[in-house]
Amino acid sequence: MPRLPSGQNDFLLTPAAKREYNELLFAEVARRYDLVTRALSLGRDQAWKRALVASLPGGDASPPCITPACVDLACGTGDVTFALAQRYPQGTVCGVDLTPEMLAIARTRNHFPNVRLELGDMHQLPFDSASVDIVTGSYALRNAPALTVALQEIHRVLRPGGTAAFLDFSKSPHWLWQRLTYFVLSIWGGFWGLVLHCQPAVYAYIAKSLWHFPDRVALRQELSHAGFTVVSSRQFYCGTLELITVTKQVAEPEPASGV
Repeated sequence: MPRLPSGQNDFLLTPAAKREYNELLFAEVARRYDLVTRALSLGRDQAWKRALVASLPGGDASPPCITPACVDLACGTGDVTFALAQRYPQGTVCGVDLTPEMLAIARTRNHFPNVRLELGDMHQLPFDSASVDIVTGSYALRNAPALTVALQEIHRVLRPGGTAAFLDFSKSPHWLWQRLTYFVLSIWGGFWGLVLHCQPAVYAYIAKSLWHFPDRVALRQELSHAGFTVVSSRQFYCGTLELITVTKQVAEPEPASGV
């Protein structure tokens, strides 16, 4: 089991170190991942993921022939991946995760012919440019080794006008709420790390990674700079989590030159 470095949070200060730590951490927690996400969310995790999928195009009123190409980033054990397969039975869904142990569990749960699961990195997605209609990520962006690079990759693979939806812990722009959230997540995550792994730092990582993540205002600026437009957002548990849905901006045609 990876031990948090002493002193500064060195494992979060460089993309390479964060990526390596994530590989070790999620390999260790894979067997208990579903249990702990339910526990940490007080049983609300599944409802939030259903809300994520419901925020995507193609509801009940849409034509049944909708066939999007979907990618679920940091798919873990496959909750959102399989929900996408149910929502878009005529589409294709690829779940991508950095951790073989997570994917092994997801494969045992996969009974959908339109789903495939691949080992991959958000920094270098195995898809052609402008080939994907929908990208999702539950607890994905906060774990990206370099957020800017991950957003650039998501923008690259999405078709113009394509949709992305992200569910993750959220950081208030107000310093007092930031510190309160950090305190609560550190205690709550530390408790479950102690119970399940005899190591409080395991899930206290959530608070530490959120501390280095942009606040809600800064995240919207990052998304805008990457070429996305926010179309909707929902907060849960007093803003501790946020579901944010965006579209890839369509480039305006250049004006015709005069004769």
